[in-house]
Amino acid sequence: MNRYARLVHAEWTKFRTVRGWVIGMLVATAAIVGFGLFPGMEGTCGTRGTGSECVLPVGPDGQEVTDVFTFVHRPLTGDGTITARVASMTGSRPDLAPGAHGDVEGVVPWAKAGLIVKDGTRSGSAYAAVMLTGGHGVRLQHNYVHDRAGSTAAASTPRWLRLTRAGERVTALESADGVSWTGIGTVRLDGLPATAEVGLFVTSPQFTESVGAASASGGPSKATAGFDRISTSGGWQPGTWTVLTGGPAEGPGSPGAPDTGGDAGNRGPAGSGPPNGAEETDAGFTVTGSGDIGPAVAGAAGLGTTISQTLIGTFAGLVFVVVIGAMTMTGEYRRGLVRTSLTAAPHRVTALAAKATVTGGVAFVAGLAAAAVVVGFGPDIMRGNGIYVHPASTATELRVIVGTGALLALAAVLALAFGVLLRRGTTAVTVAVVATVLPYLLSMTVLPIAAGEWLLRVTPAAAFAIQQSTPRYAQVDGVYTPANGFFPLAPWAGFAVLLAWAGIGLALAAYRFRRRDV
Repeated sequence: MNRYARLVHAEWTKFRTVRGWVIGMLVATAAIVGFGLFPGMEGTCGTRGTGSECVLPVGPDGQEVTDVFTFVHRPLTGDGTITARVASMTGSRPDLAPGAHGDVEGVVPWAKAGLIVKDGTRSGSAYAAVMLTGGHGVRLQHNYVHDRAGSTAAASTPRWLRLTRAGERVTALESADGVSWTGIGTVRLDGLPATAEVGLFVTSPQFTESVGAASASGGPSKATAGFDRISTSGGWQPGTWTVLTGGPAEGPGSPGAPDTGGDAGNRGPAGSGPPNGAEETDAGFTVTGSGDIGPAVAGAAGLGTTISQTLIGTFAGLVFVVVIGAMTMTGEYRRGLVRTSLTAAPHRVTALAAKATVTGGVAFVAGLAAAAVVVGFGPDIMRGNGIYVHPASTATELRVIVGTGALLALAAVLALAFGVLLRRGTTAVTVAVVATVLPYLLSMTVLPIAAGEWLLRVTPAAAFAIQQSTPRYAQVDGVYTPANGFFPLAPWAGFAVLLAWAGIGLALAAYRFRRRDV
């Protein structure tokens, strides 16, 4: 161990005496910090005076949510049941064809029409809902982030729905004929008060369509549902149905709210069809709504940005890191210093390990320091520029900061391995940059989403997933691209891909370094 420590000290002394390497690491750190603190982005949050602040409601599980819909409701005290048939469902969305204007008919896949039990009308309050969707069949959803599938019934097919409340438990059922019923599931709403608001609802989320790899276009969609065969039992309070249009306390992310700085273009309110609201008919109600009940996802409906996007400069810093990583080995070959190194450390694999320890360690410290500065100050700077930045937990911030340092460290070690295997500086640097940086840049800019995701699964650039700070949700059609802070692999899975590349590369380098006549 003492021998290895001396080797590490010797390699550190060598590293810090090469001015170009030290300057290169400082430039890498500055590049990450510079892109993070001076992003060149502007929004409108808080820039139009009182009322323009961008604040999203928070759901029962602590996530930011969207809670905008049309609600036809009555109070239910204690236990009870509501049954209704969704007799029809139509909708409209923006026409995104080149040069087109206005809307086209059609129900978007996550438009929702059904029954809901909700803890009052406060934004973000607990709820359970059974619904017929535009393209995902019947669903049972509760508290914004939880989703359970029922049948695959089409929106064009009438469907009976039923919700039964028993204390804090809500049970959802569905039927094709109102006679034979199938249970979808039961959920528990902790703290659901004795009196809850229960009734019919309709909503239809922001429609977006990807344009290239990094941007999207879209606008609000609208859905209209006809409800009939409505029946209730249990502790319903007397009175008429109340219509709440727009959902509880509309906030940022709802149609017409301040721009929060996302990529999705807002083409204005959906113009075709009836206005949001409800009309009582002889059979029941016709309800029209826009918005969504679900988690607030960055990049969808212009809902701001994330701390992942403050670290966009990582790719620039990584270029300097991999160049230095490759040059620490190829420079010794070019100058003939490798013989001197091996004279001082005849055990070649141990010498290589010491060099990898120093190179990776310096890169780790550089990445850790840069990420800590950006995550610590970048979001506040962006908010000052009117950009809405989704908050992240302390654990997530720590994972992103430490993960960025580890990303640079492993990339430096992989580049060092390329230096051993290829020996020529230009070739090793080119291969290292192409393997670790280019796939990320291509997926961010020019590649179709599918091709970009493939690269970010199999190349060392998969490790950028360690910087993802917000989850994607299957029940929200967001623009899940790297440009919006989303990656095809989970954070630690993506990091494991780079770890495997670095491990294999270092093993091959050790084998060749041990056997090659230098």
